[in-house]
Amino acid sequence: MTRPAPKTFTLGEIANQLDARLVGDADLVVRGLATLKDAGSGQVAFLANRAYLKDLPGTAASAVLLHPQHGEACPVSRLELDNPYLGYAALSRLFDPLARRDPAGVHPSASVDPSAVLGKRVEVGPQAVIEAGVTLGDDVVIGPGSVVGADSQIGSGSRLYANVTVYHGVVIGQRAILHSGCVIGADGFGFAHDGSRWQKIAQLGGVVLGDDVEVGSCSSIDRGALGDTLIGDDVKIDSQVQIAHNVQIGDHSALAGCVGIAGSTRVGRHCMLGGGVGLSGHLTICDGVQVTGMSLVTNSIHEPGVYSSGTGAMKNAQWRKNAVRFKQLDELAKRLSRLEKQRLDSPGP
Repeated sequence: MTRPAPKTFTLGEIANQLDARLVGDADLVVRGLATLKDAGSGQVAFLANRAYLKDLPGTAASAVLLHPQHGEACPVSRLELDNPYLGYAALSRLFDPLARRDPAGVHPSASVDPSAVLGKRVEVGPQAVIEAGVTLGDDVVIGPGSVVGADSQIGSGSRLYANVTVYHGVVIGQRAILHSGCVIGADGFGFAHDGSRWQKIAQLGGVVLGDDVEVGSCSSIDRGALGDTLIGDDVKIDSQVQIAHNVQIGDHSALAGCVGIAGSTRVGRHCMLGGGVGLSGHLTICDGVQVTGMSLVTNSIHEPGVYSSGTGAMKNAQWRKNAVRFKQLDELAKRLSRLEKQRLDSPGP
């Protein structure tokens, strides 16, 4: 397969694609994207964060995508949008070389069971394995070394990068992206102790991923013990995330790196979990909850909003003093309660 030639667009074409207001030369040809600081001739830069406003006057980009309020400060052609970051997202897809690849078909070294059903324009890379009863929709890409287990289904337009493992009986929706090293449908952590050793509980459920789900590299989503682990539409999961058996995550939620969710917890729609957040098992997190990084959630959350736990970093000497005082909080609270009771019981002046 040959590498596609770099795609070029005129500023007029880009303005039409983004529905942006163009101030400048509509016939100017651009070939890629870069930051304000690094962009050169033939590239488009963008300004979505005021912290980088200082780089705007000196940019060498051919054009800049920005908010109208910063237009007058722009020294080159500009594309004005009320949400420039969202415009940048759309613009990045225009220049994505993977979006222009021609499908390479099934590689001779791949193993595809005769009972598998492959849609149109499916690509199966070197050393990939497609087991019995698998269904791959149109335009699915299975990267080198990836495995799709028996009776799994992958919807149209989905892509598995190299060395992804999808266990048996997993359902993946349309336009999903699974990055290298992620594992979908491994056994959940289920064991019963008989007094001397652990007895394994067979994990009989599956995993269902909705449409437009993205799973980062080396993340794990365990299959359900009985019912399925359910990931809703448009859920975005970062790298090194652990989702245990029978977890449910609502549509449009996002999980940053190193999040861990224990079994049977339900996360609502439009939730955001910061990096390193931990959720205990059997909790319910309602819609519209944001949990800041490194927080531990041990109780259900029933009202939308921003939640945090833990303390920020400080000098060790100060932390040691605070740690001592933390141990004293219970006794201090009891003393305060006794003093208040004494005051209420004593006769007034």
